[in-house]
Amino acid sequence: MSSSLDKLKALTSRLEEQLSQKETLSSEDLQPKNKTNNTPPAIPVKKEQKTVKSAPSNDIRQENIRRVKELYEKLKIFEKAPDFNDIFIYKAMNLSGIGLKEEDFGEVREGKYIQIIAITYEPDKNGKKKAKNVSLGYFGKAETLDNTLKNEIIEFVLRWRYEKAFQNVEHYKDLIARVETPKETLF
Repeated sequence: MSSSLDKLKALTSRLEEQLSQKETLSSEDLQPKNKTNNTPPAIPVKKEQKTVKSAPSNDIRQENIRRVKELYEKLKIFEKAPDFNDIFIYKAMNLSGIGLKEEDFGEVREGKYIQIIAITYEPDKNGKKKAKNVSLGYFGKAETLDNTLKNEIIEFVLRWRYEKAFQNVEHYKDLIARVETPKETLF
């Protein structure tokens, strides 16, 4: 496995850890504190980018969206989906020809063609929702795929999924906020 994939996995782990820690932090924990150890911050942030009101997850999300857009342009996804914001309308995204499961992560499947596949649901003639696959990018046969390109394709799909997860969390937070609950509840 290449170092780029290792770095992406490490970044994802750090991001997940920070998000889970954020859920347990109080508002005073979000204020900057003097560090007593010499470990560097998990994700470097330039001082001019960080605002007092910004939560760490917002900075992470903005950086993720920036990178998704960069890869969207580099991989020429705009040729099949001209509006960047429209790629988040899809319900899911997957790869054909490259494994994303734990046991085959990053492995290309010989004899297969590499594609980024977006999944949407559309009604059929009876009004029943049916899954529809939309190719957002075709990258040729697995055997001829450049390793750097492979890593960028994987990164694009994973970062898209990461942003989609943020959107789903916001959706459920909005729904919970609409529920009238007694004041004694924990959330």
